[in-house]
Amino acid sequence: MALRVAVDIGGTFTDLVCLDETTGEVREEKAHTTPGDFSQGVLDALRKARVSMPYVEYFTHGTTVVINAITERKGARTALVTTRGFRDVIEITRANRPDIYNLRYQKPEPFVPRRLRFEVSERCNVRGEVLVPLAEDEVRHIAARCRDMGVEAVAVCFLHSWANPAHEKRCGEILRQELPGVSITLSCELISEWREYERTSTTVLNAYVQPAAVRYLGSLSRELREMGMQGEPYAMQSNGGTATFTRAAETPINLVESGPVAGAMGAAALGEVVGQPNLITMDVGGTTAKTTLIHRGRVRVTTEYRVAWNPYVAGYPVKVPVVDIVEIGAGGGSIAWVDSVGTLHVGPQSAGADPGPACYGRGGQEPTLTDANVVAGRIDPGRFLGGEFPLDGDRARTALEKIARHFSITVEEAAVAVIRLANASMVNALKLVSVRRGYDPRDFTMVAVGGCGPVHAVALARELQCRRVLIPNMPATFSAWGMLMTDLRQDFIRTRVMDLQTCSLAELEELYTDLEGEARRVLARQGVPPERMVFHRLADVRYAGQEHTVSTPVPGRVLDEVARRSIRADFDRLHERHYTFKIEEAPAQIVNVHLAAFGMVRKAELKPLSGDSREGVPAGRRMVDFDELGRHQATVYDRASLVPGQHIPGPAVVEEVASVSVVYPGQALRVDPYGNLIIELEV
Repeated sequence: MALRVAVDIGGTFTDLVCLDETTGEVREEKAHTTPGDFSQGVLDALRKARVSMPYVEYFTHGTTVVINAITERKGARTALVTTRGFRDVIEITRANRPDIYNLRYQKPEPFVPRRLRFEVSERCNVRGEVLVPLAEDEVRHIAARCRDMGVEAVAVCFLHSWANPAHEKRCGEILRQELPGVSITLSCELISEWREYERTSTTVLNAYVQPAAVRYLGSLSRELREMGMQGEPYAMQSNGGTATFTRAAETPINLVESGPVAGAMGAAALGEVVGQPNLITMDVGGTTAKTTLIHRGRVRVTTEYRVAWNPYVAGYPVKVPVVDIVEIGAGGGSIAWVDSVGTLHVGPQSAGADPGPACYGRGGQEPTLTDANVVAGRIDPGRFLGGEFPLDGDRARTALEKIARHFSITVEEAAVAVIRLANASMVNALKLVSVRRGYDPRDFTMVAVGGCGPVHAVALARELQCRRVLIPNMPATFSAWGMLMTDLRQDFIRTRVMDLQTCSLAELEELYTDLEGEARRVLARQGVPPERMVFHRLADVRYAGQEHTVSTPVPGRVLDEVARRSIRADFDRLHERHYTFKIEEAPAQIVNVHLAAFGMVRKAELKPLSGDSREGVPAGRRMVDFDELGRHQATVYDRASLVPGQHIPGPAVVEEVASVSVVYPGQALRVDPYGNLIIELEV
């Protein structure tokens, strides 16, 4: 027996998927997330699933430790060491104001207070030439002050170290000698790109979360070994790939969106199998809703990610590759509330895992989206989590009464109002990754996952005018399944500004060759043999005089004039898609060279289902509210009884262990050969 296991920590539940490579059996399990000690939820899921750890050949994990440490500001006491005159870069920021009419707008508070920002005499210019040597005595003096002030982590970011890292590396050597046990993060070991503020912010955040990440990954690794696991575990990264726990602990900022991106990777893999290369994912979990767009089978990766960003807050830039995902506070546990002027809101506050929604019966008093879905008849309280964790419908109604009283409506109407408002927020998020990026949703299939995704999918697809909804097997644990479909990935990016039309192709080839050599060394340290290494070349390109760039593919063969023309044509095409125009006669510049390095792993294989051809029969009927279409008696089916080819007319509800799929009146659901539920929509 050989097992492959993935565990994903969510805001409410910790999800597990286990693949038996010998039999092909795939099973799922859910355990409550344990915010006090996230590893306990992981271990609980493993025990509930009865996973025999000595047989586990591959273990991968999506964790919220990094994002929680940042958003809750519970990271390490961090100091910043930088070039003299630049310690206020992280406070000045970009001076942009996301909401220009908000007179109460305040800049995000830096993670390093001014008293812990230290300056060193040193200077390199933009070409990497040394103007002022590093003052090593000053570094030792700073180390002494850090020791006296109880600093737990130090971020080092010198001006233009992306062009010449020598000063940073020497500073790091001194700090590691003088401050044993203190986490030291050098910007040159993390990113080799320009943009002083973004680079400083990324370095600071990595230092800020590193002690917590090291403790968590180390503790969980020890627990897994004590349970009998032999190999090294892997962590899901924000770039859509995995890395060993050892590598992840070195650069934990790469785990900032560890769990959510796995769903996007799983959707891309599923789309390839079922012949649907254009997908929009909608992953609605316990605390958030996440969406991303997959075009022609490719998941978009960006280095423009910001932690804690919203239309009113600038957030904190993280200049590492992150799958382009939009996340909003609209999950099953999102709390419905009325503000001081009488307006209804849903989220971003969440009841979380503890106490959870009111219907959980664990002390929660506030109405949530899950409570609304229970009152609307979409979720059967007695069959939640397969009946293992029954819900209390009366508590859900009681919680929603405060909304009903405020608006002088019935509890049922209050439930619909909460659902409509949550749907509106989700539709806006979906538009951010599609319409706002130049894509027509009518050309895409919506993949609905997460415990609540299939509940809301049809309403969202109708509003967005998607032609089809696809609900995969085990949607509530789909992100964990997606982790079993990912390869190891490391990204290597280096700033080199050069004219695309006139640059030396030999020099450009040399840059990619150097990055490939570095990538091979990093992958080899993670146990990847040469024959399983795959490299994709990219370049960040812009029109001369522009600020922003477009990530553009670069041919993998030896660069020649044909490749140069190909890069330019692809850039013009992609620029037009992103910004609605192109300037073919304008000169273009390469700003960054980018190498995505993959270590290929075996993946779960999707096969058409076979077996009993007898169609599943209805398990009952119940009244369900279908929003503007009114309340109808819906036929209820158990998903486990459905077979490929089965056709189910709406109104209907398809229940499974951890999720519910809702089919509106006038629509129909069919089961494809792989067991996915397909709902075709009229557009």
